[in-house]
Amino acid sequence: MSNNVEFLIIGGGAMGSATALSLAQSGHEVLLLERFEPGHQQGASHGSTRNFNAAYARSEYLRLLQRANILWDDISAQANTPLLTRTGLVNHGVVAEQRHMHEVLAGAGFASELLSIDEAQERFSGMKFETEVLHIPAGGQINADAAVAAMQRLAAEAGARIQHEHPVVGIEVINDEQVAVRVRDESGERTVFAKHLIVTAGAWTHQLLGQHDLPAIHVTEEHPVHFALRSSEAKFPGFNHILDGTRDIGSPVFGPVYGMHTPGLGIKVGWHGSGRLTDPNHREHQVIEEQIRGLQDYAQRWLPGVDSEIYESISCTYSNTDDENFILDRLGPITIGAGFSGHGFKFVPAIGEYLAQLALGSRGTEELFSASRTQREPLFLERRRALGIS
Repeated sequence: MSNNVEFLIIGGGAMGSATALSLAQSGHEVLLLERFEPGHQQGASHGSTRNFNAAYARSEYLRLLQRANILWDDISAQANTPLLTRTGLVNHGVVAEQRHMHEVLAGAGFASELLSIDEAQERFSGMKFETEVLHIPAGGQINADAAVAAMQRLAAEAGARIQHEHPVVGIEVINDEQVAVRVRDESGERTVFAKHLIVTAGAWTHQLLGQHDLPAIHVTEEHPVHFALRSSEAKFPGFNHILDGTRDIGSPVFGPVYGMHTPGLGIKVGWHGSGRLTDPNHREHQVIEEQIRGLQDYAQRWLPGVDSEIYESISCTYSNTDDENFILDRLGPITIGAGFSGHGFKFVPAIGEYLAQLALGSRGTEELFSASRTQREPLFLERRRALGIS
């Protein structure tokens, strides 16, 4: 391992891989270090499906969406691998919000349509609806595993060095143009000096950087499930469903519900951000039985195309800021990307480009994503408290 590098990236999940790709294809020297083996399931970037949902109102997110919508297709073409399958995506549950989003999306270049209950159920036979539905045809599913592998391969082809099973054990800022990073591998421990450091370490961000003037990042262990399909004829788009938290659906409501078809595995369904707070180094990998029963009750009521008795749970981590907005900021010789869980994957290539530009000094930080932003509504914890989740 060279002891000097222009850009060193810590964290080889989706965000770090996209940043490495952007920098390497721009002709820069890049070293990407990942603490785990290729294809590991310890973080938030594994699995074969993530929703591409364009239903955002803030201009900062819409700009990222517009860019990501182009880049996913570009990267797929470069890798000769389909990464985003456009199945369409529906949002339902809060009609006023959906109608507002319909207007906003038209101005951002994303086509959408409002469907009646009957129209939606005729089109998407695997689901049931109780309200008008917002349908976004450009939505769909991203293959997370394939995306990470493709971006790392393309980055390596552009000259980036990517090294797995190289945990970082210490970071020291020497000055504004040099950071010392202590790395452990099979031969022992050594120090790498980088002109600029980019941290995309997900749930491990605070453990690597300490507080470092960062907002709080809440790490949870989430357990969505894959329900078996009753019939291959049932039609499913990706979906997001906002439920009244006081509603009785046969069991408590633990948050917004998201879902999508995962080919070969069934229909993935999960509560958004309802898992136990955890230390990523000591995850229990233990489902919350009450929440699993809640997903079964949800499926019985709203997903007639699945068998709610046949399912397999999966595990991943979330890492969220209080206000559920990302951290995309540069602090001296360190650029930080964090707080993506639950809604970050759709933006991956655009965020990689954004972090690369921050590190190069070719763009500034937007207030919404600033590590020092002053207004941080505690949405994440307040939503959990309202639902009785500790």
